[in-house]
Amino acid sequence: MKSAGPRNYNRRRKEKSQKKKRKPISVKPGADRTLKKVFSTIGVPEETPFQPDPFQLEAVSAVQFSDCLVTAPTGSGKTWIAEQAIASILNTGGRAWYASPLKALTNSKYAEFTALFGKENTGILTGDRKENPEARIVTGTTEILRNQLYDAMHRGEDLAADFVILDEAHFLGDEERGVVWEEIMIYLPHRIPLLMLSATIGNADQIAAWLESIRNRKCTVVKETKRPVPLYPLFFHPSGTLLPLMGKSGENKKPRINKKVLSALEDGSTSMFSRSRKLPPMGDMLRVLKKYNLLPAIFFLKSRADCDKALDLCADFFIEDKDRKAALEFRLDELANRSPHIAGHRHRFFLENFGVGSHHSGQLPAWKLVLETLMSEGLMNAVFATSTVAAGVNFPARTVLFFNSDRYNGKEFAPLSPTEFHQMTGRAGRRGMDNIGFAVAVPSKFMEIRLIGELISSEPSDVASQIRINFSMTLNLLLSHTISRIEDLLKKSFAAFLIAESRSGQSRKRAPHMMLWNEFLHHVDFLKETGYVTESGALTEDGIWASRLRVDYPLLIAETLKEGLLPISDPALLSGVMASFVYDADSDERLDEEKQMYRRMAKTLNNIKNGIRPFVMLMLQRGFPMRPLFLRPAIAIHAWADGRRWEQVVSLAKMPEGNLAMLILRTADNLRHVKALSDVFPEAAEAARLSILLLMRDPVSAFFAPLPEQEPSEIPVD
Repeated sequence: MKSAGPRNYNRRRKEKSQKKKRKPISVKPGADRTLKKVFSTIGVPEETPFQPDPFQLEAVSAVQFSDCLVTAPTGSGKTWIAEQAIASILNTGGRAWYASPLKALTNSKYAEFTALFGKENTGILTGDRKENPEARIVTGTTEILRNQLYDAMHRGEDLAADFVILDEAHFLGDEERGVVWEEIMIYLPHRIPLLMLSATIGNADQIAAWLESIRNRKCTVVKETKRPVPLYPLFFHPSGTLLPLMGKSGENKKPRINKKVLSALEDGSTSMFSRSRKLPPMGDMLRVLKKYNLLPAIFFLKSRADCDKALDLCADFFIEDKDRKAALEFRLDELANRSPHIAGHRHRFFLENFGVGSHHSGQLPAWKLVLETLMSEGLMNAVFATSTVAAGVNFPARTVLFFNSDRYNGKEFAPLSPTEFHQMTGRAGRRGMDNIGFAVAVPSKFMEIRLIGELISSEPSDVASQIRINFSMTLNLLLSHTISRIEDLLKKSFAAFLIAESRSGQSRKRAPHMMLWNEFLHHVDFLKETGYVTESGALTEDGIWASRLRVDYPLLIAETLKEGLLPISDPALLSGVMASFVYDADSDERLDEEKQMYRRMAKTLNNIKNGIRPFVMLMLQRGFPMRPLFLRPAIAIHAWADGRRWEQVVSLAKMPEGNLAMLILRTADNLRHVKALSDVFPEAAEAARLSILLLMRDPVSAFFAPLPEQEPSEIPVD
């Protein structure tokens, strides 16, 4: 054992010596000679009058007589279809409802539709914004549309719309939120035509067949596989030399990884990037891209931390064009100075001097919106982003770079799916601004070059049903339907359709919807046991008002209201309590200081926990999952509502400021549901109203004021 020590010591000395001798990465611009012809096509297309593509015209025609599912690459102009369809509806005196998955996208479409159709004709509903809700065109989130369908069914009325557009319809397959899309498609009255705009998906015909089976009207599928701007894949060698990523080989001349790229991977010359956990010199990489006119670019990185670290690695990549720098600074002042916190953002230096920014969910929504606006207006060089930027945001670039071939799905890192990859590459090449776009694979520890090669030519992924039963759905269905009618609705689910289709030709087994139906009955039995549903299956008085709590844990909030446990005399304290119900991650509960605020919040939360403990224990015994009510997020949101400075609250929360902002917004959203119960709990509703006012201040509220608009693009892009 004694002799192991010197050997380890000598080994460490040798490794240390080798590290000292290792030469720094030298990145010098270079390009394979075969790229000369490709690079010669880089440029801006000639300005010509806008001419819609055949698939756009086909879709506009289809929605006149049927439902329509449009599946087309990102950036291909799907929004133009929506605009033409809305114009047609308005001309006939009708009303249109446009739904999207993201508040940022909804805000953007609201601004676009207001410019096109007039402010008097356009409204917005996102929970955080409610403007002109009776307008002939309403833009809103899918959750708001689903809730309006719940309300209409309850009142026995028809939805106040003659046309519905579901943007980003591939969210039907989203694990967390796909259930909302599926519910809308099931509940939407048959008389209302449905236009669905989607990224390329593999089973569009299957989805259309399902919709035809439940809506008794034709669903036309319009497919476009051709990108509006051609995509050329490249490989970034650590030396700074750009190589074609793909070549052709074999009798069929099928695309294969370029031999030069394979040689570089095999001879170890890419190890400067691929074996290190450190990020490559981003400034040098930007210089390579600049030399070959490949900017602006989006760098897709593995983590939030990498996105932030990348900014420091852009040293000396200063904006040399004084006029361009002045234009960037002017527009940045115009956008950011509406919020003192955003105006003094810690990353502003990098944005002003290098034209680069870090974009991820840990950033404040308002800061991300500033970056998105500047990027869409062509004022930035690059954005360092996680893959989440690929979904639903107009974020155009000439080039996208990949540093890893996997993506965090909320639970673990998994290989990129074809749909995810095509959404990310969809940002490369701007319609009307680029002749060609580029996707660049960069060797790294987490990059499988062969997988990227396969994804380039792969077919899009299928979308699967994500429907699941929860208490909010159960209460709202019981509010409007009998038990037997609800079973009929569940038979209409996409999940049941897929199961039935997979069993085609097999011997008869139990009905395809039975798994959903049994889960629904399980929820109903618990609601009967706890007094929200009668033995005959009707909602009790408590069940009726609890159905209006369309949140993740409606029964827990309902129990605190019934038992009078909420601190309605202190709106700031109420904000903290509601944050604990909302927070859905792990929390560090160790508190460094013992202040009065901590004790008050801890005492209040403990009283609530003790008050609802029998109910929670019963839920667990009946097999329903529960999550802890953490103290730290409650303290942080209480501190914010109590007037503490943003920096203090971020430190107290121990979470990235983007996460904190989203927690505040979700808390405010839950409080709005309590506020809506003024007829049943007037004091609690008033306290909730005051709590929301305390929460919605800069920099959180900066996200919701409309940004100054520049002239809209001549060619609509989605």
